[in-house]
Order: sequence, then structure tokens, then C-alpha cells
Amino acid sequence: MQVVSFEVGPLMENAYLLVDPVAREAIMVDPGDDGDRLVRAIEGSGASLEAIWLTHAHFDHIGAVGQLRRRFDVPVFLHEDDLALFDAGPMQAAAWGIPFAGDQAPRRRFREGDLVKVGRFSFEVMHTPGHAPGHVTLVGQGIALVGDCLFAGSVGRSDLPLASPADLDRSLARLAALPPETRVLPGHGPETTIGRELRTNPFLQHLAVSQRR
Repeated sequence: MQVVSFEVGPLMENAYLLVDPVAREAIMVDPGDDGDRLVRAIEGSGASLEAIWLTHAHFDHIGAVGQLRRRFDVPVFLHEDDLALFDAGPMQAAAWGIPFAGDQAPRRRFREGDLVKVGRFSFEVMHTPGHAPGHVTLVGQGIALVGDCLFAGSVGRSDLPLASPADLDRSLARLAALPPETRVLPGHGPETTIGRELRTNPFLQHLAVSQRR
């Protein structure tokens, strides 16, 4: 499977294009902005876009959803607990002084334990709330698309509206239990691995200690 990342928008959010080059099918994960650029990348991939997957619905992760959906007419997947955030996208962006074009709410729902596919490759949906109530992580092919739950050297904010520090801690514990070699593809910043974060991330040190007991 091919994974191509794009740093988009003023908050430098990471959008990801997942491609099965044999089946010629693709998925876009968290298209936050720069829709023209993402459209060109999809069209240049030689694959057909099958769906848009959203880890959560903060405005910097959904800003290009409408443009991509109008161009490709594909389903958009989101956990139902983040529908209110999705609808509030224009209001979220206005608080940052960033232009934003809203779109109709996603009609496909992620649920804990779902298996979703891009071509021949499957990903399991993990509900990982804390940064947002409907935040999910997509795990498969040695990869964890973690959105804003976990970053290289840090973790997602839990002081935002609808966020929960307790939920985030439980979600991080679930991620910490993944194989250490798992590639972590975050919503902002560089790629890392679960093992590296357990060794070096100060927010995960207590989880690393508990795993050694």
C-alpha cells in the first residue's frame, strides 16, 4: 500500500492519501485544506477515490471535505459523536479567523471495531476519544492513523470544548498497547512509532512503566 502525506492549511495539518496500486483504489484521510492540491494528487495517483475517512471533525481536518466530495462524489466516514463538531466547522474556523466552506454532514458512521478497506487492505476502527468525543484511530498494515490523539513527543489537547483528559488518557493507553514497531501517522508533525513514543514521549512515560510491570 502506498501512503502519501500532505501538510495543508495554516495549521499545517497532515492529510493522507492511501492507495492500493493493484486495485487502483484510494482513500483520503483528513483532508483539512488545500482542496485543489489534494484533487490534483488524487487524479495523478492513477487510482479511483472510494471514500473520505475523518479521524475527527475539528475544522483543520475537514476543510476540504466539501470540495473533494463535490469533485468525486464519495462517501464520508465519521464517528457519530463528532457530528456536532462537524456541523460547527464554520464557527470553529471563524474563531481562528480562517475562511471555511461547510458541507453536509457525513452519512457513513465509524464504529468501534469496524473494518474498513482501501482495495485489498483493511483497517480497524478504534474509538479513541479525548481530543474530541468522536475521535477514531485507524489501525492496519503496520500503521496507526492517529489524528490528533498522539504526536511525536506530545499528545492532543484535551482542554478544548467537548474534550476530556480522562478519555484521552484511556485512549493513549490503548495506543500504547499496539506493537512497538507500529508506524504512527499523526494529524500534525512528523511520523513516529509506538515504541519511540513509549521511550521518549513524556506524556506516555507512565504507560511505558505500567507495561514493564
